[in-house]
Amino acid sequence: MLRTYDQFEAINLVFQSRQNENHRLKCSPLTCGSQLLNFPRHPFPYISLTPSTTITHSPSLHLSANLPLSEKNCKAMANFTVNRVQSSPIEGQKPGTSGLRKKVKVFTQPHYLHNFVQSTFNALSAEKVKGSTLVVSGDGRYYSKDAIQIIIKMAAANGVRSVWVGQNGLLSTPAVSAVVRERVGADGSKANGAFILTASHNPGGPNEDFGIKYNMGNGGPAPEGITDKIFENTTTIKEYFIAEGLPDVDISAIGISNFSGPDGQFDVDVFDSASDYVKLMKSIFDFQSIQKLIASPQFSFCYDALHGVAGAYAKRIFVEELGAKESSLLNCVPKEDFGGGHPDPNLTYAKELVARMGLGNNPDSNPPEFGAAADGDADRNMVLGKRFFVTPSDSVAIIAANAVQAIPYFSSGLKGVARSMPTSAALDVVAKSLNLKFFEVPTGWKFFGNLMDAGLCSVCGEESFGTGSDHIREKDGIWAVLAWLSILAHKNKDNLNGGNLVTVEDIVKQHWATFGRHYYTRYDYENVDAGAAKDVVAHLVKLQSNILDVNNTVKGMRSDVANIVSADEFEYKDPVDGSISKNQGIRYLFEDGSRLVFRLSGTGSEGATIRLYIEQYEKDSSKTGRDSQEALAPLVDVALKLSKMLEFTGRSAPTVIT
Repeated sequence: MLRTYDQFEAINLVFQSRQNENHRLKCSPLTCGSQLLNFPRHPFPYISLTPSTTITHSPSLHLSANLPLSEKNCKAMANFTVNRVQSSPIEGQKPGTSGLRKKVKVFTQPHYLHNFVQSTFNALSAEKVKGSTLVVSGDGRYYSKDAIQIIIKMAAANGVRSVWVGQNGLLSTPAVSAVVRERVGADGSKANGAFILTASHNPGGPNEDFGIKYNMGNGGPAPEGITDKIFENTTTIKEYFIAEGLPDVDISAIGISNFSGPDGQFDVDVFDSASDYVKLMKSIFDFQSIQKLIASPQFSFCYDALHGVAGAYAKRIFVEELGAKESSLLNCVPKEDFGGGHPDPNLTYAKELVARMGLGNNPDSNPPEFGAAADGDADRNMVLGKRFFVTPSDSVAIIAANAVQAIPYFSSGLKGVARSMPTSAALDVVAKSLNLKFFEVPTGWKFFGNLMDAGLCSVCGEESFGTGSDHIREKDGIWAVLAWLSILAHKNKDNLNGGNLVTVEDIVKQHWATFGRHYYTRYDYENVDAGAAKDVVAHLVKLQSNILDVNNTVKGMRSDVANIVSADEFEYKDPVDGSISKNQGIRYLFEDGSRLVFRLSGTGSEGATIRLYIEQYEKDSSKTGRDSQEALAPLVDVALKLSKMLEFTGRSAPTVIT
C-alpha cells in the first residue's frame, strides 16, 4: 500500500527489502502523490517508484523490484525545525590545554554545555559548519550519552550535514583523530572536525569530571587562535540554536538515520568504533612479527585499560589480531565511572597492573615480561617490564632510537623529533646522535601537530605519559604499546625459539649505556588552592631576577648541587606559523645539565595542579644504575625549599610521584 502525502510535508521513510537490505525512501514535497527512492551508494541519487513497484530512473532504464510498501514495514520520522534559545554568558568556560573540563554538576547546569558548543560553532568559519561532517564521540564517561544527543541536535540546527558517532558513543581520542583523517563516508564525505567528550585521565561519575574539546580537520586539537575565539564567544553569547522535533538517535545500533530540516537532509551515522583505528595500526606495524613474539612461550603480556575506552580496542587488537590470551587483559570493559577508579596510567593509580608486574607493595611473584596501561580516553600510556618501570621520557627516546629498524612505517627515516618542555632531555641526546631535527615545545599536543603538518616531526612525546607520531594528530596510547612490542619483536627475532629473551629492562639499560641516563621524577600537587598556586609561581619568578642570590641560597641548602646558570619562563615561537606562546613554565637550569621546572597544569577540573619536574643527567655508564629517587634527592630538597611549597600550599607531600 502506498501513502500519499500533503505537498508541503517532508518525511523520511525507512524500509527493508526481502533481502534485509536497508534503503531510504524520501517523499519529495515537489511530487505530491509519488515516491522517490534514494540509494546512497547508487550512482543515481533519486529513483522514482511507481505504484506497480517498478523502479525507473529514466524511460530507458527499468529495474525490477519486489519491495511492497506498507505501514508495517515503513517507519516515518518527522522533519525538525530550528529553535533559537535565549542565553547569557556563564563564567569559567575558558578551554585549557585539552579543552574545557569541569565537574559533571557544572556541565549539567542549564545552558552550560549548549553555550560552549554554540560558541565553538561561532568560532569556526561558515564552510567548516554549514554542510559539514562532524565527529561526536568520547571515552564513554558519565554524561557522555546525554551530551552526544545535545550536540547532535545543535549540529543539525547550525547547518551541519552529517554527524558521525562511534557505536555507543565510544571513540578513543586517537581514534577520533584517525577517523577525521582517514574515514570516508558512504557518500564520499570526509570529516571537517570533531567534538571529543573526555576529561582524559580524570575520574568519571556523577560527582566527578566531564570534558569537551574541539579538534580540527587535520585531526588535531584546535589551535590557540580558535580556543581564544571560543572563550571570547562564551563571554558574549546571547542565544544558541537547537533542533526541535529531532528525536534522540539510537547510538547503540550501527546504521545511518536520516532527517530533514530547514537546510535540507541531515544524517547521523553510527559506526563501528574500532575498525578504522585497527586498519590504521595494521598499516603502521608488522603485526605478523608481533604475533610471533606474543606466541612465544618465553614471552608474556598484560594490558590494563583501567575501564576506559581503550577496552573497546584491546580485545580487537591484542587478542583477535595479535593472538594474546584474553586473560592478559585487565579492566577492559569501558565504564561510565571507570569502575570507581582513577583512569590515570601511573604507578599510583594503576595499582593492579603495577602489582601484576612485580612492583608496588604487594607484587606478584611471577610477573609477565611486558605490561602496559591506558588512561580514560586511551591517548596516554604507561610501559612496564618485569619488575621495571619505563619513564615516559625514556620511552619516547627509546622509540625514536629504534623506530627505523623496528617499525615499517618509519623505514625510510624520521623527519624529526620533538618533546614538551617539561619532558626530560633524553630525546635531545638521541636527536643529536642521529642528526635529526629537534624541537622543544610547550605542553599541549597542538604544538606537535603544527610541526607534523609541516613535515618536520615524526615522533614526539610528553612526560605526562603521552607518546605519538605523525600518523594522527593526537598522542596515542595503544600506538605506543605497539611500538614497544615492535621493538621487543625486532630485538628478539632470533631468540624466540631458544636463547635468552631481550627484556624491557635490557633495552632501557642498553639505551642508557649508549646515550646516558636522565634521572627524572615529577611531583604532582593536585587540587591546590588556586591563590596559593599563583603565590608559588610569583615567588619563583621573583627569585629569577637575581641568580647570584639564588645560588647562594642553594649552596646553603645543599653543597652537592651544581650552580644555576640561567632561569626563565619558557617562551615558544612556533617555527611554522610564527605564533608566540608565553609563560609556559618556570625553569632553573644548572651547569651540569640538571633542571628544575615548575608549571601549573590546565588538565584539572577544579582548584589548581602544581607540577614539579626534577632532572639530572648522568653520562658515566657506571653511575646509571642508581635508584632514581636516591639520585635526585639533593635536587628534590632544593626544589621544595626554593619554592617554599609547604609554606604556600600547606602540602607536606605531593599527591602523586612519578
